Amino acid sequence: MLRILAAAKLTPQDLVLEIGPGRGVLTRELVAQAAQVVAVEMDPQLADSLPARIGHPSNLTTVQGDARKIDIPSLLGVDKPYKLVANLPYYAANPIVRRFLETEPKPSLLVVMLQQEVAQAMVAHPGQMSLLSVATQFHAVASRVCTVPPRSFHPPPAVTSAVVRLDVRDRPAVDVRDEGIFFDVVRAGFSARRKQLHNALAQGLKADREAVTRLLADADIDGMRRAQTLSLEEWARISEVWGEQSSLESPGLR
Repeated sequence: MLRILAAAKLTPQDLVLEIGPGRGVLTRELVAQAAQVVAVEMDPQLADSLPARIGHPSNLTTVQGDARKIDIPSLLGVDKPYKLVANLPYYAANPIVRRFLETEPKPSLLVVMLQQEVAQAMVAHPGQMSLLSVATQFHAVASRVCTVPPRSFHPPPAVTSAVVRLDVRDRPAVDVRDEGIFFDVVRAGFSARRKQLHNALAQGLKADREAVTRLLADADIDGMRRAQTLSLEEWARISEVWGEQSSLESPGLR
């Protein structure tokens, strides 16, 4: 917990959003360091009991709801900067992180504990990349804070956890004209991870092989590589060429 707090670099002026406070172990420390804490808890009983459990701090607001669906602007306001600090439930960690990276208003940073395998994907380098790696690093600078062994919890879970810090970028990591096209191409590339890139893209984009061969040649990418080896800059090149060629409605590209 101390490593989470240190990574968040909280100040007495901070607004903090905590997701899944549970019994309030982390919440107790957050309200002691931040100006205001908004805690979103899915379990109605835990949400109701949280304020009393930690002494009814005046700077705590508890909201019962699902962080994957809750309306962020009505919860925090539109223009207030905030930090997201949370020990995320394993089953919902990926969609929660993706939502707060992609939906306005975005936090300035996220410090989250989640399953080690998910953390590894978020901070991966080319060679070990995944769709989650690209989606996370497109919006944030991802760094691993620490590993948390099962013995740190009571009862201990069956998996190892890790803490990740995500510093949200002012603008995406790579310049693309259309983020939708960019992620269409990335999803297509990772749709068949074991296949070479030219085959995965042909399948995922529903394009013929000749068209994909031209696409990769124009982007200066070897089609025999696999999706996990590509950098964000290389995905951007492919998506830009795909967008240009698609706009011309070239045969085989629609």
